[in-house]
Order: sequence, then structure tokens, then C-alpha cells
Amino acid sequence: MKITFILPAIGKKPGKKYIGTWKMEPLTIAMLKALTPSSVETEFFDDRIELIDYDTKTDIVAITLETYTALRGYDIAAKFKAKGKTIIFGGYHATLCPDEAAEYGDCVITGNAETVWIAMLADYEKGALQPRYNGKSGYSLLHPDRSIYADKKYLPITLVETGRGCHHHCEFCAISAYYSCDYIPRPHQDIIDELQSSKHKYHFLVDDNLTANREHALGLFKKMKPLQIKWAGQGTLAIAKDQELLKAMKESGCELILIGFESLNQQSLYQMNKSWEAALGERDELVENIHRAGISIYATFVFGFDGDDEQSFAEALLFSRKHRFYTAAFNHLLPFPGTDTYQRLKEENRLLYDKWWLESDYCYGELAFKPANMTAELLSQRCRDARRSFAKLPSVISRGFEAIKRNSPTIWWLFWAMNLRLGEEIDQKMHVPLGRHLDEKPK
Repeated sequence: MKITFILPAIGKKPGKKYIGTWKMEPLTIAMLKALTPSSVETEFFDDRIELIDYDTKTDIVAITLETYTALRGYDIAAKFKAKGKTIIFGGYHATLCPDEAAEYGDCVITGNAETVWIAMLADYEKGALQPRYNGKSGYSLLHPDRSIYADKKYLPITLVETGRGCHHHCEFCAISAYYSCDYIPRPHQDIIDELQSSKHKYHFLVDDNLTANREHALGLFKKMKPLQIKWAGQGTLAIAKDQELLKAMKESGCELILIGFESLNQQSLYQMNKSWEAALGERDELVENIHRAGISIYATFVFGFDGDDEQSFAEALLFSRKHRFYTAAFNHLLPFPGTDTYQRLKEENRLLYDKWWLESDYCYGELAFKPANMTAELLSQRCRDARRSFAKLPSVISRGFEAIKRNSPTIWWLFWAMNLRLGEEIDQKMHVPLGRHLDEKPK
């Protein structure tokens, strides 16, 4: 038996290369490789960096779907299905939209594959493949097998999973929908062993809310301290109120934490079910607590809730410049399937597309709904304007000197690599057509 793993890409503009910062190692593929018995032949095509060989001799084509890559994933499936191959779908989008995915493939795996992958392969060999396998939340004792993409070039950062899910119920978040607002921590020793085997100096801890379980996080940071590594992760502003946790994070090698501020508008925070953030206290003081601990912040904002107007962009920009964040993202709201935001906008008849992710004319950076206080086009433009303003050279230089004060000299290069290209990538990402121009070079 032979399995061909495929990671679909979002899309690219004709004659242009795929966006560089979208080329991190595909941890999911490495985990599926580890789960697959050694007797099964495997290969992997990464649609972001190489052309797919549709004539490859294989039995199963396993495609991991995200909402942004669903259109491309279904197109790839159709090409292989026409050649008689068995199509297996999995991933976040397949879990949130299993009936949709089933229309394009032979089998859909929902949830985490660890608990059903072997059973699915056994059924296939017996000629009894089921149309649906519902994986439960959990971890395998196996470590990701990165040998499957050892010949491919990705950003020099190792992704290591520390936990799955988040206990918050933010209205727009697909992760909370996927894990039903639950958080499943990974055992400490598995994390430490994987970090020790990493070939890179820099790590991204893949966890949508790294400190969702404080005791788990604190214990992990203490065990990571002797490793003397450098890492970045994602968390919430709540860490700013916990000096012990901040100290342990820094001592374990934390240099950068991504924090979703989302909005400075109380009405919008309430609508997105994130009013708990405002209850934490004065934002300026909380931000400074994190900075004083020697940890830089990657701040993210989401615009498009009903409390947002043009002033919202100015306030977010002013706040970001004031604190000289390491970097910042000014994003528009996107109604992902399975989320309360999608359902609310659908009930209010404000969706521009029933399924924007399947629209051949939908492009990255465009809105898929009608905002309350401005046109969809204007909101998209204001997001772009905010990104460009924050990426101007004077802003980059000012923030760069601040990053030098906070961060280890060994990662100063990362700041300049991220920020000096920021303005260029803003235009590169805008209006990238979903699922198109990926069967052509350059990649």
C-alpha cells in the first residue's frame, strides 16, 4: 500500500511565488507519517513549494484541509479521483464541514487522527473503508516523523505542540468550535523530548492558548529552562497579571508572545464574547508588565464587529505605536464555518457568500460579509492602510531599538527579517485568489 500526503496551498498570483511567511513546516503531515506503519510506502507533496505529480503511482491520497485551502484541496482530490485513487480528507475544515468534504472524497476523518488512523488503514486493506471516522481528542506517544519532508526547505523554526484547544468561547474562533471550548495539554516529557531532538535553535510552541492551563504551563516552563532554547508562542493578555508565570516564561527562553487584543472597543469585545479581557485591568499597564519581563509582543487586532468604525483603526494604530510592539496584524473579521460569528451573520442576512471558501472569485484580504458601519471594500482597505502605516521605516526602526532592549541578541535578526519585509508582503498577500495558479511555476 502507498499513501500520498498532500498539503494544499491557499493560492498565488499568476507568475508570482507563494508567500514566503506561509512556508512553515507542516507538523500535521509529520504526525500522520509517524502514525503510519513502516510497511506502508509514503510520499508527500507540499503544494506551497512544489508541483504535485498527479500521475504518481499511489493507492490513497490523504489531503489535510483548512478553510482557506478547501477549494484547492477539492480540486486536487478531483484530479486524483479521476484516476481512480481513494481520497481521504482530514483537518480543521473537514471536521467543521464533514458533509461538504464527503462530497469530494471517499472518507472523512474528523477530530484528531491519532485515535482512528490505524483503524482506517486496516479497513482500507480489508476493502471495508468507512465514509467517516470520528477521532477523539488525545495524543500519541509517537513524535512527529519529520523525515517525510527532510528534503524540503521551510523557515528555520521547529514547530512543537504543547496543547490543543482553548477554554474561551470567542465568537469568531474556529479553534474553540473545533475543540468545543476544551483544552487538552500534552504531557511534559513528550514536549521536552521533542524539543531536545530539534535541529533548530528557534521554536514555535504550537498552542492557541499556551497558558490556558496555568499549572501545566508553569511546570513545562520550569522543565524547559535547562534546555537553553529560544521560543515564541501564543497566549492571552491574562499572563500579564501573573509575575511568576512571566518570569518562568522568560527563563525558559520565551522571546515573543502573540496576543490577540482583537479590539480596544468595549462593544466589540462584548459581541465577540471576549469582555473578560477588559476586566483584566488597564491595558497599558498589562502590556508593560509583559515588556518588563523581557518578552516582546506580536499584537493582533480584528476589525468588523458592530462596534467598529474608522476610528477603531486609528486607536489600534496609536496603541501599537505607543507600545512599540515587535510586530502587529490588523485583520478583518472572517466568518469561519462552525463559528457563532458565521451563524449570526447568516441569520442577519449579512453574508456576501454562503460559502466564501468555495467561491472561485474570492480573494485573500476581501471581506465575506457586510459590516455594520462601513462598506466591505472600505473595511478591507482600512486594514491594509493600518498594516502599511505600521510597516513604515520610521516605525520599524523605532520598534527595532525597543526589541533590542528586550530580546536576546541571538534573535535580533528575526525582528528585521519579519519587519523589513512586512510592507512588501502586505501587497503580495492582498487579492491572492483562493486555489488558483498553483499548478504552475514559480512556486
